[in-house]
Amino acid sequence: MRALNLLASRVTAVTIQPMCELLGMNCNVPTDIRFSFSGLVERGGRTGEHRDGWGISFYEGTASRTFHDPRASVESEIAELVRGHSVKSLNVICHIRKATNGRVCLANTHPFTRELWGRSWTFAHNGKLKGVKKLPLTFYEPIGTTDSEYAFCWMLGHIRDRFPKPPRTEGGLRGCVQGLADELNKLGTFNMLLCDARHLFCYCSTNLTWLTRRAPFGKATLIDRELTVDFSEETTPRDIVTVIATQPLTRHEPWTVMEPGSLVIFQDGVTV
Repeated sequence: MRALNLLASRVTAVTIQPMCELLGMNCNVPTDIRFSFSGLVERGGRTGEHRDGWGISFYEGTASRTFHDPRASVESEIAELVRGHSVKSLNVICHIRKATNGRVCLANTHPFTRELWGRSWTFAHNGKLKGVKKLPLTFYEPIGTTDSEYAFCWMLGHIRDRFPKPPRTEGGLRGCVQGLADELNKLGTFNMLLCDARHLFCYCSTNLTWLTRRAPFGKATLIDRELTVDFSEETTPRDIVTVIATQPLTRHEPWTVMEPGSLVIFQDGVTV
């Protein structure tokens, strides 16, 4: 009985081990992400254990503006700067890190960016990928030592090999991303956000949720801090804003839980 109890405690410890958390946004008009970001920041050391760095990328056209900090987001002056200034964007990817592979340093802080087809591609990952570094890289090389960045380099290299130029149809790119994500998911846990400056690709391995806000807009309250916003005062009737997160960030809103192994693509705030 004692042995069984010890085994059960070990299984429980593995099951609840925290990993990184993701946050993404895709809209049809440039939108401020500070409300959602304020909730995620709290999980980076106050309401969550993700103290090993954070980063955020805002798109402006085909380019991205990225901020990284290896410190906990709740202690980061850069996070306070981002939270205090309105940067409006059509696509945003954010990540708070709980280090499971690679030391805590700037080079290992998500999101990671590379160029393809004259666009900035941005990637963030939640999970562990055993043996991913045995996969051969074709073009891109990692700067840091994480399994996440290695997976990104492998994936984007294959997209580049298959499509030297942008594909004529979105279906071809969707199928390629789905297939590559499925392969990586076989190595462990692969919850992913990937942006090509136009689309936001969201792949669920275990945990990923999304929420679309559109007219008529109402109020939303964060789970991780006492903050409520009335979006009817901040938007126009034509606005469509989708937020993607590892776990829901607000109370009493209809978050959609993605199925494991599924890929959802957003453009202009809606699913493609």
